[in-house]
Amino acid sequence: MIRTFIAVEFDPAFREQIAEIQTRFADLNLKLVDPEQIHITLKFLGDVEEASVPELSAALDSLTCEPFEARVEGLGAFPNPGNPRVLWLGSVGNFKILHTQVEKVLEPLGFEKDRREFAPHATLARVKVLKMAQKKVFLNTFHELKDVKIGSMKVDRIELKKSTLTPEGPIYETLHTAYLG
Repeated sequence: MIRTFIAVEFDPAFREQIAEIQTRFADLNLKLVDPEQIHITLKFLGDVEEASVPELSAALDSLTCEPFEARVEGLGAFPNPGNPRVLWLGSVGNFKILHTQVEKVLEPLGFEKDRREFAPHATLARVKVLKMAQKKVFLNTFHELKDVKIGSMKVDRIELKKSTLTPEGPIYETLHTAYLG
């Protein structure tokens, strides 16, 4: 079994700006995501049989969503900035259409539709525990950067990824690239 998900990769040109945002939160008790690994997860598939990769790839190749321009902008936090567990970077574009199509082509393969409404975002950091003073610094920094604009990119492909969990963090490997259009 391999742990898998479907993602949209960010433009590599965004990495430096993303790293700069992360450094603003570096003194807090956050587990930062490596800027090279930051992406938008369209759908987490979980553990799948390695033998099913060709079938998954073929399903993704059948998508009819056209390529689109997307903007990467705005910070957010789950469940909310006052009690953060995840710090994320937002994305604006036809991601919901793309997500709906991904779910539609994977449903015949036995994958259930997501229960939560899809919100396109890229995880920048996971929050462990913030002491009161740290929470204040987090909120101040968050509000300073919440309207950040990283840039625009063309979304013309999605990737089926393998995730191997290690003590140093996950290692991602692209199993298949499906081109839109």
